[in-house]
Amino acid sequence: MSGPIPESLLTLCVVVTVFTVMFALGLGIVHGQVLRWTVQRPGLMTRALFSVLIAVPAIALAVTRVLELPRAAQIGIVLMSIAPGAPVALRRSLGAGGHQAFAPSLQISVVMLAVFSMPLSIALLNHVYAGQASITPGQVARQVFVVQLLPLGLGMTLRHVHEGFALWLESRLGRVGRFMLLAAVALILIDVWKVTIDAGLRGAAAVALTTAGALAVGHLLGGPEPATRTAVAIISAARNPGLALLVATLNRAPPEVTATVLAYLLISGLTIVPYALWRGRAARQEVQTEPTGNR
Repeated sequence: MSGPIPESLLTLCVVVTVFTVMFALGLGIVHGQVLRWTVQRPGLMTRALFSVLIAVPAIALAVTRVLELPRAAQIGIVLMSIAPGAPVALRRSLGAGGHQAFAPSLQISVVMLAVFSMPLSIALLNHVYAGQASITPGQVARQVFVVQLLPLGLGMTLRHVHEGFALWLESRLGRVGRFMLLAAVALILIDVWKVTIDAGLRGAAAVALTTAGALAVGHLLGGPEPATRTAVAIISAARNPGLALLVATLNRAPPEVTATVLAYLLISGLTIVPYALWRGRAARQEVQTEPTGNR
């Protein structure tokens, strides 16, 4: 199933954009601070991983069954729910006031665990849907390494080796990345708007409810700090279409499954916007009201 934009052009645009955005994010991360902050709070990381890897798929399964969606739509939505670590999740989380040390650590942990959680989840879903789908840890690892871990690691390494140059480059590359991201989103909207409409009201409602449930659970489990709540909520809600489409392609899924994945990408992104705006506004207000001596 393809839209008006050639698939090769859209794929190239998305890959280059994500690589640039992740590299720019890496330039702003001090890996020592990230590791220390997270190691001191294992309970928070455990709750966050539960939200991302277990709670969201459970919500998706429940929502799709209650709304009695067609089988292909159910599979597409659940497939997205088990695909964690969206490349833009970290940027959206930080932009909405997510914790500067915890959010990168959670994103990296989720991406690395996806190498094992995806094949296991697919095997479990085969029992639910009487299917024969499969994906190997190696196939997942290649996808997340090239798209996320490699550029993020390169940025963090440059920050460690030459902090001054990294900060200079981050300010400029960050602006380029934002422009590229807006352009990529525009291309995706042009390509998938019809698919989203074809998903129907029940399909759109299922995606919105699943995303809202993910935000709520992540917000609840990410406390008590507002910044960690924001990080867990957004990283829980933003799912990885690259991994979902990889599974669909490798297993020759029907076009309806791929269409549902694409519709999920758009509807879920729009559902996250109000929460991100709310958390970003709250974070700015907190900074403005914080005593100068505590900043």
